[in-house]
Amino acid sequence: MSLILAIDQGTTSSRAIIYDEQLQPLGQAQVEVPPTYPQPGWVEHDALTLLQSVRTVVGQVLAQTQIRFSSLAAIGITNQRETAVVWDRNTGQPIGPAIVWQDRRTAGFCERHAEHRERLANRTGLVLDPYFSATKFAWLLDHAPGARRKAEAGELAAGTMDSWLAWNLTHGQCHVTDRTNASRTLLMDLRTGQWADDLCEFFGVPPELLPEIRPSRSDFGEMHLGTPGSPARPILAMAGDQQASLFGQGGFGPGQAKCTYGTGAFLLAHTGSSPVRSSAGLVTTAAATGAGPFAFALEGSVFVAGAAVQWFRDGLQAIGAAPEIDRLYHQGRSESGVLFVPALTGLGAPHWSPAARGTIFGLTRDTSVADLARATVEGVAFQVAELLDAMRQDLKTPPSCLKVDGGMARSDPFLQFQADLLGLPIIRSPHTESTALGAALLAGLQAGIWSSDAEVEALLAGRTTLFEPRRDPTWRSENLARWRHAINTIVRYYASAQG
Repeated sequence: MSLILAIDQGTTSSRAIIYDEQLQPLGQAQVEVPPTYPQPGWVEHDALTLLQSVRTVVGQVLAQTQIRFSSLAAIGITNQRETAVVWDRNTGQPIGPAIVWQDRRTAGFCERHAEHRERLANRTGLVLDPYFSATKFAWLLDHAPGARRKAEAGELAAGTMDSWLAWNLTHGQCHVTDRTNASRTLLMDLRTGQWADDLCEFFGVPPELLPEIRPSRSDFGEMHLGTPGSPARPILAMAGDQQASLFGQGGFGPGQAKCTYGTGAFLLAHTGSSPVRSSAGLVTTAAATGAGPFAFALEGSVFVAGAAVQWFRDGLQAIGAAPEIDRLYHQGRSESGVLFVPALTGLGAPHWSPAARGTIFGLTRDTSVADLARATVEGVAFQVAELLDAMRQDLKTPPSCLKVDGGMARSDPFLQFQADLLGLPIIRSPHTESTALGAALLAGLQAGIWSSDAEVEALLAGRTTLFEPRRDPTWRSENLARWRHAINTIVRYYASAQG
């Protein structure tokens, strides 16, 4: 029996799952790794803590299943994207914190260089925003003592979380990344799939720091469970979490669309071998592939989805566990008039307003905690509805349905409201962890466990849950108009507050 280890290093937890060749999970382990918020708009991780969490969950899942590490056929890694780490090649020590994708500290740089947005979008498919990695790398080099000098001397390495993990798990033998993660940095030319010297110069990131870019299905080195010389198994896949999730949902070709509701919400539509440039505020990104032709996707990113429920739980202390919000949702009044825009770390697509902040409209004396709970859940759905409307503008053939996964996708009332807002059927995957599943699929294909996408597609077929829209188009247009008015008010307010 062929076994695959999937490592999923996310924003709030690290997870390891072992799958068999029928895609049955034999065991999994998970450790929470909450980020820290040292200043308003700043979001950080300790890179060494993240690394240790990965080692911990791998050890736990092996112990739980009593599977020997040497029995694994392949390893796949998927990761939170855009989170930036710079480390010393000799000591392996990070020169500063891992700056998380949600971080806004480099908003000033992006505003000062706004005239370059069109050029950068043409080269990279992305918008100039603190979300992406390039400005984070530059910030670390500018704020760690002696970092620029060390970088010029070749003493430092930089990368996103996949590169940091691969470097350490291979004991410094491989400084690598894949196209999907590289396409999220603002430093890779989307059409060549390689680092661009002029982009590196613009952002002040020496290209010598950066990892080698490989297809998502490739040889990424040998992972050692312990010290060098201990048993090692091949890392045969790496992909950013959202591209891995698209693959795990069976999104192998054009027209397939999925939304993952994790810390944020990420809507991706596969566009095939040609990149589609958005005119509606979305970004163009690489999709996960093997060594063959490039593949692309159109993506919309919501920075706060499950994180809004976490805020409701931990910030307001309104519930003890995230699933409890469903009970309050049913108690909340649909006619309360309360609207929550959860821009807790700025607005992503399609507005790209890093200065925006979370705002609640419509509070009255009779507003209840249940009304706030309902508004929190619905605020996530409204953001995703905006993304789908933007995608409808950009694609000749927009998605006819939406596949979903992630933590919030376990909530029936949330998905029903989402289907009503989208006016589209929503299909909930029977595989709740599509991100880890995608990493396993990519690794298994590279290892030869499966011979084709068609074989994998047959394995993915299973019992899904369908949510059909119940509301009419008038209800949808009225509610989206109310939402857009709220968004425009917030964007104008925070733009004037900055000015």
